[in-house]
Amino acid sequence: MSMLTPPGMGGKYRITGDKYPRMRRPRRRGRLVLALVASVAALGLVGWGTLQLIGIFTGNDDKASAAGPKADCATSASPSASASTSSSAHPRPAQITVNVFNATPRAGLAKKTADELKKRGFKIGDVGNASAEFDKKVKGAGLLLGRTSAMGTSLPVLGTQLGGAETRADGRKGGDVDLIIGTGFKSLAKKADADKALAALGKPQPTPSSSKKAC
Repeated sequence: MSMLTPPGMGGKYRITGDKYPRMRRPRRRGRLVLALVASVAALGLVGWGTLQLIGIFTGNDDKASAAGPKADCATSASPSASASTSSSAHPRPAQITVNVFNATPRAGLAKKTADELKKRGFKIGDVGNASAEFDKKVKGAGLLLGRTSAMGTSLPVLGTQLGGAETRADGRKGGDVDLIIGTGFKSLAKKADADKALAALGKPQPTPSSSKKAC
């Protein structure tokens, strides 16, 4: 009987040899895999934390946060709710005094034209033949003359009555305007067409204003 055999046990329970059998637990590979995954995750967290600390100390995060929203914001032009009304800049025909001069060889043209303008609400000033400066020298339908400030006020209103007329400023100080009838003149614009053009001057024109999109 071997010394390894406990007392009272023999036969098939007899242990032979002079070494104890090695009793090992079965290897569990799953635990090793989990340990490796945990180690990799821990290293990743440490690296990410290090990068965050570097960004805080160098100020990169502040620059990125400051630049980010501005890059996404854009300005756009949209019509303003408060539109500028053209009627405030353009006077009514009754507020405009028109001098009518004939620069053509046709007699009576100045008076006939002045009478028609009077019917359409304009005030009439001087009526007669054009001066030598313009007599038979206006080739188009007519020439509208006024002081510089009248270029955007009285002259556009008078221009609705005569299509194709040239508009020019001179050095006068008064507020009256001249209509010099040219050799290409046939008649004033039809009253219906002139009224439509006059109404178009009085329509408000929207002015574009800049607005920012929401960020």
